[in-house]
Amino acid sequence: MLLMSEMPVIRQADLIVRGGRIHTLDPAGTVVSSLAVVGDEIAAIGDDRETAALVGPSTEVLDLAGRTVVPGLHDSHLHLADAGNSWNLQVRWDGVPSLADGLRLLRRRAAQAAPGQWVQVIGGWSEAQFAEHRLPTLAELDSVSAEVPVLVVFLDTAAFLNGAAVRALGYDKTTPDPPGGEFRRDNAGNPTGLLIARPGPAVLAPAVQGAQQLDEEGRLNSTHRFLHELNRLGVTGAIDAGATGFPDCYGALRTLWAQNRLSVRTALNVSASRPGREREDLERLTEDLERGTDGLLWFNGVGEAPVLDGVDFSNFAQPRPELSDALGRELEPVVRLLVERRWPFSFHATYDESIQRFLGVLEKVDRDLPFDGLRWAVEHAETIRPETIDRVAALGGGITVQHRMAYRGEQFLKRYGPDAARRAQPVMEMLTRGVPVGGGTDGTWLASANPWEALRWFTTGTTLGGLEMWRPEDRLDRTLALRLFTGGSAWFTGQQRRRGELAPGMLADFAVLSADYFIVPDDELAGLESVLTVVGGRVVHEAGPRPPA
Repeated sequence: MLLMSEMPVIRQADLIVRGGRIHTLDPAGTVVSSLAVVGDEIAAIGDDRETAALVGPSTEVLDLAGRTVVPGLHDSHLHLADAGNSWNLQVRWDGVPSLADGLRLLRRRAAQAAPGQWVQVIGGWSEAQFAEHRLPTLAELDSVSAEVPVLVVFLDTAAFLNGAAVRALGYDKTTPDPPGGEFRRDNAGNPTGLLIARPGPAVLAPAVQGAQQLDEEGRLNSTHRFLHELNRLGVTGAIDAGATGFPDCYGALRTLWAQNRLSVRTALNVSASRPGREREDLERLTEDLERGTDGLLWFNGVGEAPVLDGVDFSNFAQPRPELSDALGRELEPVVRLLVERRWPFSFHATYDESIQRFLGVLEKVDRDLPFDGLRWAVEHAETIRPETIDRVAALGGGITVQHRMAYRGEQFLKRYGPDAARRAQPVMEMLTRGVPVGGGTDGTWLASANPWEALRWFTTGTTLGGLEMWRPEDRLDRTLALRLFTGGSAWFTGQQRRRGELAPGMLADFAVLSADYFIVPDDELAGLESVLTVVGGRVVHEAGPRPPA
């Protein structure tokens, strides 16, 4: 027992919240009513009486009015920079109940569009969510506007362009199909506006990149608004899984950080940009960039494509892609470089067959050059098998999981059948076999960046269209699922001793929720948000006036 003279001296708190149900997510599942913040850390937790001892003349005291508090959510796989740079250009169909409603949103935006402005929908929706249970037609997009270009991207499967967008991109009968993609054409050979991925998104990306882009000032405002949207959802941290156009893609984030306006702790995973020259690119990047582990913005490791053609895709409308025979020759020198320089890395893999190919290379490198605790991760792993999970564990790797299957479960079921669908994305198997697992969204190209939608998936195993894929025993309880998005994700930045719990000495990142996550009905989970979000002791989002203490 510590004597009073031996206990650490805590100065007055800068912020105290009290009168709530604060789920600390510590191993014991402790729930308290109050916590106190000093600087950017939690100084004390307990009942209201205990934290009252830390109230001083300048302490801000907030009454939670019985609300639920959880650690700030940490998205382990989010394309934050890309989404932020284009957020102001997007019409979001996340949660839109009908295609008719989605088309109305497009018409409204098109009617307000300035000359040269596009109307864009980039991911975050599935036809299964619509009352009509179908995709839009090209005629419907043409009816949105004859003059304003309209682009709608459907997962990484297809894109729909109205006539104005086809003309703006300069597509005509002389435009060749890209490798791995198809321009659907009319009888005269002219592109109709339907782009089909076969199976990768090579045909989709040029259309997105060829659409309207924001200037530097616009990207700054757009990124700031996207960060605020994340804060509204209770997100306080994210790993950027990879961005387009290094280093300019990070310009807005760097400016916001310099202006002390960055409101999400952002770990950047960088990637090579030149196919066939990945080792050269990564040798330069790992030499020039200083890798950090803390703060609000830092370089965390190498993102999901260490080798640019060593990626499979989750396009279940197409057969499983076969990886290049040259993969091992290209990947091995890259992995050796990253292990030598102690840079964490991850790789994108949907299918177990792909993961096994990668693991063969990693195990070979480890025999000569031991990983010795170096963090590395498989991203996605929807069809990983138990024996492959054990190989990941043996090499000290982790797995990040997202709710992509909530958007594509119907596609997967149609192609692979009910038995494979039941086994898809075996998160509980990963956890029981001792692999670190981090929760994420893969927002916003494929899925919504809403972590509560992801938590709905992990706790129900049900798609947006209502297809129940998981057996009850394979679903996560709400506490376990929430741990994926807090302490689970912290492992992938090496911060598990600083983030993920609300305990003295941990960073003061937390969210006060609009309703109690632990008891709301399943169909209300995706509608949760934060009424007060705190990052490092600083309030970065609040809905409405603060209640009196």
